[in-house]
Amino acid sequence: MNAEPDKTFLGERPTPDRQLHAGPEGGEFTAEDLVLASGRDVNPKTLAWAERRMAEKGRASMEELLP
Repeated sequence: MNAEPDKTFLGERPTPDRQLHAGPEGGEFTAEDLVLASGRDVNPKTLAWAERRMAEKGRASMEELLP
């Protein structure tokens, strides 16, 4: 067994910043995006939570979760 990571699986270049972070240039996000960023499962209860949070905090609701 080889201890080296499979470079064909991982790719040879780092993931671009625009795919990792939601900043002002990142565009809009959905309730489902917020649920996934929080590490929760997507279901009606968590979607309702995300919609309330987005209504209350706007863009900050996502920025609080991401580095």
